[in-house]
Amino acid sequence: YNKNKDKEINNITKYIEELNNKNYSLKLDEFTEEDLSILKSEIYKTTVMLKEQASNSLNDKINLKKSLEDISHQLKTPLTSILITTNNLIDDNNMTDELKIEFLKDIRREIMKINFLIQSLLKLSKFDSNTISYINKPVKVKNIINKSIKNVSAICDLHNINIEVTSHDDTTIICDEMWQIEAITNIIKNCLEHSKDDSKLTIFYEDNNVYTKIVIKDYGEGIPKKDIHHIFERFYKGANSNKDSIGIGLSLSKSIIEKNNGTISVKSNENKGTEFTIKYFK
Repeated sequence: YNKNKDKEINNITKYIEELNNKNYSLKLDEFTEEDLSILKSEIYKTTVMLKEQASNSLNDKINLKKSLEDISHQLKTPLTSILITTNNLIDDNNMTDELKIEFLKDIRREIMKINFLIQSLLKLSKFDSNTISYINKPVKVKNIINKSIKNVSAICDLHNINIEVTSHDDTTIICDEMWQIEAITNIIKNCLEHSKDDSKLTIFYEDNNVYTKIVIKDYGEGIPKKDIHHIFERFYKGANSNKDSIGIGLSLSKSIIEKNNGTISVKSNENKGTEFTIKYFK
């Protein structure tokens, strides 16, 4: 009996040594119904947990590396533009005041782009780290939509695009109003950027026992088939993307909506338009 017990202890010791060497390939069928089987079972559970943690840690490192590469790429273009423009201002002593002002405006525009990128990344990082604190309360859907439309009114005026809201009831959802306005604003802005001048957007919402649905539809250029499955990916820029786009808006909207027990989907026909459907489940 003592020999068997010593053997079991030696086996467990070897298991622990293997764990310390990051070998997580222990097998449950090696365990027997001996006096030490409970201890061995607990060690096995620990093994499984450590293996999952190691796998998650590796995935996190890969995702972090990709994110840093994407951020570096996004910052490189505006920083290069600022550097070139600044050098021109310094080196050209004969530059007219008018041209200097234009160059300074270019620099300001690039700085604003960098600031927008940083602010967007900070918001995304809060969702990634699950540190967002939602202040949830009943909010009228029409208020979210109206405030979102107000945020993009300058774009509408510039391109003479009319936004038609075809629902006007007092449907409410439980949400953090500020964040949902951010999400809906980003979606409407995306639709406007891909709409023709003198066109329109339509927004419709309805409520049932399962969810509240918001549908935002444009009648613009549509999304190419090769891009449509990627538009919610961070930093993704499709064939029809605006040249100043950084590919964060829709990704952020998706994170916000999903945080509020919602979903977002899209369907599109090229040269006919795109339709976003948001559902907030109860």
